[in-house]
Amino acid sequence: EVQLVESGGGLVQAGGSLRLSCVASGRAFDEYAIGWFRQAPGKEREGVSCIRITPFDSSDGSTYYTTSAKGRFTISKDNGKNTVSLQMNNLKPEDTAVYYCAEAYYLYCSDSGMVRDQYPYWGQGTQVTVSS
Repeated sequence: EVQLVESGGGLVQAGGSLRLSCVASGRAFDEYAIGWFRQAPGKEREGVSCIRITPFDSSDGSTYYTTSAKGRFTISKDNGKNTVSLQMNNLKPEDTAVYYCAEAYYLYCSDSGMVRDQYPYWGQGTQVTVSS
């Protein structure tokens, strides 16, 4: 069974940057999507970004960003370390949340691919706090 571990969260001032990492183990298939989601206190868990990875990708696979992430966040993969990262720049106080990575086999990254119910495997989350 897939196990995911997030890291890289912390406290940062508005305008600062953080890089989150998601390390996976126990994967059974080599075509999958990794999604980043976040959940702020009292709010629903929402999608942030997604990357689809196949054995045919020579570099980053197809990616998708929700409106909140577009232009500020970058998702990428490191094949050698079985890691997907989320580089977050120009952070805002409204980005404060627990960030989760999730995985689903054979899922395409799109608006519909950012629905939490599509992902059966989840990490425990990492807290990101942006002060104003």
